Formats: sequence, C-alpha cells, structure tokens
Amino acid sequence: MVNTNKIKGRMKELEITQADVAKCLDIAQPTANQKINNVRPFDLDEAEKLAKLLGIESGDFGVYFFAQ
Repeated sequence: MVNTNKIKGRMKELEITQADVAKCLDIAQPTANQKINNVRPFDLDEAEKLAKLLGIESGDFGVYFFAQ
C-alpha cells in the first residue's frame, strides 16, 4: 500500500498532476488516480517510474511505497 499523503504531497511540491503521472506510467488518468489512492496497486516498474518522476531517493522509496 502506498503512502497516499506522501505521494500527493510530493506531487503538490513539484506541481505534478495525475495526468503527468498517467503519462509517465503510460496508463489512463483514472487508473493513475486509483493507484495513487490505493484502489489499485502499483507494480514495481510503475513505482520505480513514479519515484523517478517525483525525485524520490532510493533510501526513501519504502516510506512512499510501503506504507503500513
């Protein structure tokens, strides 16, 4: 389960929209919304692409993508 608040916060900081995320992941915008909001899971490749888009350091990857 992703840390929705951290992901959304980072997106807001960088002024990245869900449409930007969808384009980066090559998915539809509604699907990006569902993934960000934990309705659908990210696969590892998608999580890595999103981390790169958001400039998330490898040491912080778990904080964003493995929320409890």
